[in-house]
Amino acid sequence: MNSSATNGRSAGSVRRGFWWPSTLRSRLFIILFAGLAIAYGLSFSILFMERYMSAKAVMLGTLESDLATSIAVIDRLPADERPQWLDRLSRGNYRLVLGPGLPGVPDMSGRGAEIAERIEEAAGHKFPLRVEAIPDDDKRLQGHVTLSDGSELTIDVMSRGVMPIAGWLPYVFAVQMALLIFCTWFAVRQAIRPLGDLAAAADAVDPSTKGQPMSEVGPTEVVRAGRAFNAMRERIAQHLEERVQILAAISHDLQTPITRMRLRADMADDTPEKEKLVSDLGEIERLVQDGIAYARSAHGNAEKTSRIDLSSFIDSIAYDYQDTGKAVSLIGAVQATISTKPHALRRILTNFIDNAIKFSGAAEIDVERGREGAIVISVLDRGPGISEDMLEAVMQPFFRLEQSRNRETGGAGLGLAIAQQLAGAIGGSVRLYNREGGGLAAELTLR
Repeated sequence: MNSSATNGRSAGSVRRGFWWPSTLRSRLFIILFAGLAIAYGLSFSILFMERYMSAKAVMLGTLESDLATSIAVIDRLPADERPQWLDRLSRGNYRLVLGPGLPGVPDMSGRGAEIAERIEEAAGHKFPLRVEAIPDDDKRLQGHVTLSDGSELTIDVMSRGVMPIAGWLPYVFAVQMALLIFCTWFAVRQAIRPLGDLAAAADAVDPSTKGQPMSEVGPTEVVRAGRAFNAMRERIAQHLEERVQILAAISHDLQTPITRMRLRADMADDTPEKEKLVSDLGEIERLVQDGIAYARSAHGNAEKTSRIDLSSFIDSIAYDYQDTGKAVSLIGAVQATISTKPHALRRILTNFIDNAIKFSGAAEIDVERGREGAIVISVLDRGPGISEDMLEAVMQPFFRLEQSRNRETGGAGLGLAIAQQLAGAIGGSVRLYNREGGGLAAELTLR
């Protein structure tokens, strides 16, 4: 138990300590770019080392062959003729000087030993040799050779870079890295874009609207995924359509036997049992009507869109309730003309208002502008509200809150489901939330 907890804490600390992006796009970009950059760096390093070793071998070989000739010539020349031959026998990487040269310190490092070996090979191991480094110049070595006549010859070797870097090379490297970044980004974008399109298509799926199918163009895998998603979308739509049609058919067919039963009950003698039967039939009839209304709300897009004055529209709804003695007030208004489906919008708002009156005795309507020009219509009450964990569940068909909403108030649990479907049909969304100080707010957002 303690070991598992320790491992869990250590794994958690590793995850917190090591930064790793959350998006697949960033992860793929980092992996591909890091892999390509490392491969490019290794290739460049291997090529550089190979060229360095080849150039070094050529330089040392040239130094040995040139020095062999120069030392042999100087050794055979008379002492008085040697100074005039020094410049002729000197090369770009070394210079010949008669005498002890500059004071230095013995140098038998890797570089000094290698140059000393080359000078000894050039001198044929016939002359005493010592190699010294100049203290103030770490790129300069001096080889001191004692010639046959006892005079001293200094070989001043300039240990320059084997392969001097051209000034344009850093710019080429920068262009190559930019090209590498662009190609990595483009490859990741091509790989990730279908996933983004798939997610957007999934978010746009709405059973109440037809919508646009996902594009079926691109690589073979993307085309297959698009076709599979579109087929799944069609199957879901057909399944929901069948459910709605079954509900509508059953609700419609029940009306005839219910009517016959009501007629027979009306013809019966007045008894307590008759009153109970008529009450039960009335409840069944309301349930059937709610089922038909729910089935029709799934096809709310059949209504044509028209332009309405929102302020006048909301006022007319509030006045209708006030004329019947209901406590409905308007606490906020927005002057705007919108394109919507008036009957669907009225059905949504009357549903909210009826619920508010039913459970609190009064309703308040507030209209305001939301983000990005959206219109937000809220119906507020001071009733018992709904527990937070049930706010989404009450939007489901035939769901009733037995605890916070009294069963005696009637209804089949379809009102909010109908409002939600109609809101989707007019391009809006519905949200419920509890108010501060008690009560419920039913919010309709129109975009």
